[in-house]
Amino acid sequence: MKVNVFNDIIHNSTEMSRLFSKGLKKIEEIDNLTPDDIIVLRAHGSKMGEKELLEKHNTTYDYVCPYVKRIQNIVYKNNLDKKVVIIGNGEHPEVISINSYTNDEAIIINEENAELIEKLPNDIEYCIVSQTTLRRDFVNEIINKFDSAKLSYEFHDTICDATRDRQIACKELALKVDAMIVLGDLKSSNSTKLANIARQNNDNVFFVDSIHSIDLNEIRKFNKIGITAGASTPDWIIKEAIETMENFDNKEMMEAIESSFTKIRRGDVLQGTVIYVTDNEVSVNINYRSDGIISKDEVSNSPDAVLTEMFKPGDVIDVSVLKMDDGDGNVVLSYKRVQNLKNWDVVEEMFNNGELVNATIQSVVKGGLKCEVEGLNAFMPASDVSVHFQKDLSQFVGEDLESQIIDFDKSKRRIIVSRREVEKTEIQKVKDEVYNSIVEGDVIEGTVQRLTNFGAFVDIGGVDGLIHISELSWNRVKHPSDVVTPGQTVNVMVLKVDPEKDRIALGLKQTSEEPWVVFTKNSKVGDIVEGKVVNLLDFGAFIRLDSGVDGLLHVSQISRDHVEKPADKLAIGDEVTVKITEIDEENQKISLSIKAIDDDKFKAEKAEAAKVEEEKEKAEVEEFAQADDDFNTSIGDMLNLED
Repeated sequence: MKVNVFNDIIHNSTEMSRLFSKGLKKIEEIDNLTPDDIIVLRAHGSKMGEKELLEKHNTTYDYVCPYVKRIQNIVYKNNLDKKVVIIGNGEHPEVISINSYTNDEAIIINEENAELIEKLPNDIEYCIVSQTTLRRDFVNEIINKFDSAKLSYEFHDTICDATRDRQIACKELALKVDAMIVLGDLKSSNSTKLANIARQNNDNVFFVDSIHSIDLNEIRKFNKIGITAGASTPDWIIKEAIETMENFDNKEMMEAIESSFTKIRRGDVLQGTVIYVTDNEVSVNINYRSDGIISKDEVSNSPDAVLTEMFKPGDVIDVSVLKMDDGDGNVVLSYKRVQNLKNWDVVEEMFNNGELVNATIQSVVKGGLKCEVEGLNAFMPASDVSVHFQKDLSQFVGEDLESQIIDFDKSKRRIIVSRREVEKTEIQKVKDEVYNSIVEGDVIEGTVQRLTNFGAFVDIGGVDGLIHISELSWNRVKHPSDVVTPGQTVNVMVLKVDPEKDRIALGLKQTSEEPWVVFTKNSKVGDIVEGKVVNLLDFGAFIRLDSGVDGLLHVSQISRDHVEKPADKLAIGDEVTVKITEIDEENQKISLSIKAIDDDKFKAEKAEAAKVEEEKEKAEVEEFAQADDDFNTSIGDMLNLED
């Protein structure tokens, strides 16, 4: 039986040499295995093809880093419907193993080819992950480039927290000491980054694979030496370095080294006593060889917090351990994280009791709003911001929204809240009040909210009712905008109330007298009235009279002359004078005529002409008779003379 590996388990040649000396074997092909052989999978992850060894039923020990495994699962699940992007070194074993879960089809982005992002197609969605050991600032730069290119993506933060914390600690320590020793394999990406960070902050850096690679005489001149190690550096190399350093007579240095290996662990909750308070930090005695320091950021999320008002010397407070050494030998503590733990219990109780919470909106994030509830981070999905669609979520930043917790998981530190649910409850309350206060037949005031092809929605005290297009006017309406406009105040009649279906039918025309009634009261056959052409058809034109009713002007009644079609003489909108020739009250139809008016005029003119002619003839007769009388008189006068 042999213990085999396909590649180095970790990036540390010293450790691998030790393991090989103890019988560990490196093989190239799966076919070289025997049924009794044992396989060890390396920390950086293995290619999918190497999993074929499971079919051989060999005993396998999977030492793949959980962070790497998580990335493999992410890309494997997203590879079918998204294009996977890996930020990292394409030649690094970790990236190679991750890429194998996409059939080696992922886009790999690094510092040398970042400009490739601008050329990526924008009609697909990307799934972005990163190598666990990358610098966070570089990953953020890449994500910013995706934003600038307006590409759609889903980003998974896969940087290892331990690696990030180690790098931060390395930087802080390098600034405080005279020299730095970085223990790690010279080919290890993780260790190399630590060495580079140390060099950026300290002029005296020793990057070695073990303490034996340093001439100890070279470091005797330094009073304070910092030691850090890469993630792949085994414990025995670190302990060996410490044991070697213990032979030095620099007690100050040894105490600093010893304090970095303590029983107090990161994440522990301790009770301490406040020693002093400044504007920016609180010093706490935690009954440990080093005091603890709480920065202002770890006291409160509020930039306006005044530490001297919150604490005074002698106060006993609960704190959480964030870091064992800030570079000055102090333990880094957090006050707000302990308070947050207590707040989780408070919020859990509020969730269980169905209580509303106050959500302070902090920023717009993908898919919704980041907010704070009782000092805890929470999320409000975009669909839960309001019952109405909100295109611009930035308008809510800085607002306090009364919300309901719709999802709570204390173990996963997840709080999801909804303002929409609160609004729904408020709207329902208003609806109940409105439904209980209105009765069919009531005439109430409302405000036109919006128009559709089939009618107008009117706000009647917080609830919308619908005026169907057929109920807008006694006359035919092509579109609601012909009658009302958004924002207009109108009086409407309640036609029907249906609380179960949440519907209120309203009528606008019912608030005015029916035009036909007005017409029949004030008009009769033979009346000459004014109207406007509202429609033209082949057989005639419809005229809207002043009373609001429509009458038909048949094509034969448009003119005394022959008219082929109404459009030859009339246009929609023309003002015309017509005569009422017929009123059909049973069918509510009106017949109109322009020709009748012309006929009347013609008859009147003819009658007038006949009258003139008659008077003329009469005058001529009278003139003739007068002449005859005058003649007879003349004859008589003559006869009298003769007598």
